[in-house]
Amino acid sequence: MLSSSKSTGEKKMIDMRGAYGDALVELGKSDPRIVCVGGDTTDSLKTKKFGDKYPERMFNVGIAEANLVSIAAGLAIAGKIAFASTYAAFVPGRAVDQIRNAICYPNLSVKLVVSHGGLTVGPDGASHQQIEDISTTRAMPNMRVIVPADAVQVKHLIKAMVDTPGPFYMRLARPTTEIIYPESTPASDFKIGRGNVLVADGSDATIIACGLMVGKALEAADMLKKEKGISARVVDMFTIKPIDTELVAKCAKETGAIATAEEHNIIGGLGAAVSEAVGETYPVPVRRVGVRDTFGESARDEEVDALLEQYGLTATEIARAVVEARSRARK
Repeated sequence: MLSSSKSTGEKKMIDMRGAYGDALVELGKSDPRIVCVGGDTTDSLKTKKFGDKYPERMFNVGIAEANLVSIAAGLAIAGKIAFASTYAAFVPGRAVDQIRNAICYPNLSVKLVVSHGGLTVGPDGASHQQIEDISTTRAMPNMRVIVPADAVQVKHLIKAMVDTPGPFYMRLARPTTEIIYPESTPASDFKIGRGNVLVADGSDATIIACGLMVGKALEAADMLKKEKGISARVVDMFTIKPIDTELVAKCAKETGAIATAEEHNIIGGLGAAVSEAVGETYPVPVRRVGVRDTFGESARDEEVDALLEQYGLTATEIARAVVEARSRARK
């Protein structure tokens, strides 16, 4: 479990997709088992980098997502470690049956890495704003679900996925995202199934976040400290499944109230997973920040922050959720 505080100063922004492509190229040097399957989005997902370097291990199947998943399954049966990538709206959206029956049921080493999750896909609108994918994949037996907070984490987690047999679903953001972790962070700080405590001294409440909402959770903690004197612990729960139940229970016992933050429907996502863990270990009030069971809408790229604000995915809303959760805490 990592315990650190976010440094102040100007935010550094890096593309998660670029980090994914770079990680595949690097890992491909020493592991010939790694192959990549694309769905006519290889430029966008940056898997073209892998294809340019290892063309014999790159398969672009076109706009045929069910085939993408099934072909990746076949490659895994043949002993390969298959990375299959496209947009989150299409996988799992168009390939739930194939993911369930061709990958999860036989427990194959297929790594589904998708981008364009959540509301921040810009002008593509509700049809491409995937807000239910974590719920869908989390419910499938054998599937592990990963939502990294930044590009540094992506590189280490791709390596961990290669080293861990079985199916994975990793969700990347479309926009460049704030760097949370120093480049020097060792791989041992990113363990699948373990959350990272970023602000360890919080004693009044806990904020548990994933993806690009981790940066906003850190902002909320600063806001609460300065404006209300509330000391909030911040946890990056990058592994949604298996969730770090031990850490969730520890935070519940030590701080008495929890707020969660995710760029996903509050039904079935991180907030639901945390609530389940809390209910089975140490019940405390949980307030969920996320998309409140509604579809999104189109917005120009320069309007994405306003879109997040419209749907309540902000540091201010997280801070408000903490205050509300604390008001319901045991006296």
